[in-house]
Amino acid sequence: MKTYLFLTAFLLSLITMAQQATIQGVILDEFNEPVKDVNVSIQGTTIGTASNENGFYQLKVPANQKVVITFTAISYKGGQKELTLKNLQVYELNPVMVSSIEIIDTVVLNTTTREDLEGITTISATVIRKIPGAQPGVENILKSLPGVSGSNELSTQYRARGGNFDENLVYINEIEVYRPFLIRSGQQEGLSFVNSDMVRSVDFSAGGFQSKYGDKLSSVLDIDYRRPTAFGAGIDASLLGVNAFVEGDAFAKAFTGILGVRYRDNSLLVNSRETEANAIPRFFDAQTYLTYKINPKLELGFLGNIAINSYEFEPRFRQTNFGTLQDPQAIVIRYQGREDDQYETYFGALKASYDATENLSLRFITSVYHTQEQEHYDILANYGLGRPNTDIGGADLGQVDFTTAIGSELEHGRNDLDALIVTAEHRGTLEFPSDKKENDRLDWGIKFSKEDIRDRVREYNVIDSAGFNIRPPLPDLGNDQPYEPFTGPLVPFESTSADNDVQVTRYQFFGQYSSRGYIKDTEVFWNAGIRSHTWNVSGDGIESTTQTVVSPRGQLAIKPAWNNTDMLFRISGGLYYQPPFYRELRDQQGVVNPA
Repeated sequence: MKTYLFLTAFLLSLITMAQQATIQGVILDEFNEPVKDVNVSIQGTTIGTASNENGFYQLKVPANQKVVITFTAISYKGGQKELTLKNLQVYELNPVMVSSIEIIDTVVLNTTTREDLEGITTISATVIRKIPGAQPGVENILKSLPGVSGSNELSTQYRARGGNFDENLVYINEIEVYRPFLIRSGQQEGLSFVNSDMVRSVDFSAGGFQSKYGDKLSSVLDIDYRRPTAFGAGIDASLLGVNAFVEGDAFAKAFTGILGVRYRDNSLLVNSRETEANAIPRFFDAQTYLTYKINPKLELGFLGNIAINSYEFEPRFRQTNFGTLQDPQAIVIRYQGREDDQYETYFGALKASYDATENLSLRFITSVYHTQEQEHYDILANYGLGRPNTDIGGADLGQVDFTTAIGSELEHGRNDLDALIVTAEHRGTLEFPSDKKENDRLDWGIKFSKEDIRDRVREYNVIDSAGFNIRPPLPDLGNDQPYEPFTGPLVPFESTSADNDVQVTRYQFFGQYSSRGYIKDTEVFWNAGIRSHTWNVSGDGIESTTQTVVSPRGQLAIKPAWNNTDMLFRISGGLYYQPPFYRELRDQQGVVNPA
């Protein structure tokens, strides 16, 4: 009997010991910035952890009993929280650390952040939400950075270090996002994919980026969406549009969600340009980011986006004056016709994060991107040359009373595209515990993607000069008009007609190792990795073609311990090769060339 009672008590104690709950959250300071290296522990025990560079921490505590959680950090006032949690409960606690300032003797501190060492520019989410612009968002900030520029104030596209608009990577919570295909390079006036109301952190690297990022040439924009800790909502309205968001949590903070909706109408801006026109560019966007903590080790996240952009453009008249005060001239253009463009994109991504151990993190990501796009236009422009009125006291100053017709141009287009992109990806991170300031880490990933694209291109351009059709500049189409009559068929100056059904399959892999430590008093960071990218292009009337590229990359940063001198030496490089996307595969004649 005594033996039975002893075994029963022993088993009950084991069951009690096995019952655990999880406390997690993000630690911020009074300026809403993350605080790292905060000691989080259970009072009266040796159980504890520390927040990482993003302020995130996670601590397992005994269930069904009262515990006191303490937060301590150098230069901050400490705090504590008393809790009693149920078995397997996930409780989110996001404390705010207040700075504790004391006047002491002069001390020189040399601190270097991870972003400095890796050549990353960190942008405050608060600044992004406040900066004004025709298209407000993170791109307005990027265009102000050295080496980054844009085409105009209405465009959300940007170029880095002299590259083009298609050489920039965009990630949101490790999920690569795509942009519309059919829009001509540098002329995208739609909303940015990034919703400023949902942003928590923004990192930007203009060149020399790590192997874990994809195969673009110019830059990487790495964004994290925030996880709400309480209910919140906001709305921002103006004559150009409205932005609204709502956020909250449920199920003992195991579930978090944020939803943002944007609508914008740039008619007021576009119609104030030199060309008189009826222009109605309208953009609508709805985006959500949801997370659910299944257990302390497994979390699911969902990123969804619906964007509908429409452009209605009906040009009417334009006058451009040139010449001198003694001999003023003006070219007058009268338009007929209109352009109607429509772009609808749907994007959904599911991410599963599994913390196998304290040092091993595994992520599995799958996404679907579908876009339906059309560009339909018929625009006739009649050109005339005249002399503007220079009578300063006249009512028609600057107007042209009489013009001499010099030519006309007709542009026609009926372009339609339907594209579906499906991806599946695995990423992993393994940290190697050490006595150094930061652990060495190994990152790896493998990604599969399938692109199915159906494209119809119909474009032509007819140019007439003083009654004579201008023919293409081809050797076999000589034209000596008006000296000799031309009896050949009339053809457009430029013409494109193509139907494409293309499938692209891609396999990508990367692996990289990062280390940060000290050689005596000199801080050293290095990173070395390699990427491989294999893609196959096939389709109707297209010879199946497979190509592979390998891209080794590396970074080295040295921070000398020089007195009264803050100096950082950093070098990065490697082989960067950008495999062609569909728009690069299709030439000006609409023909797909996979080679």
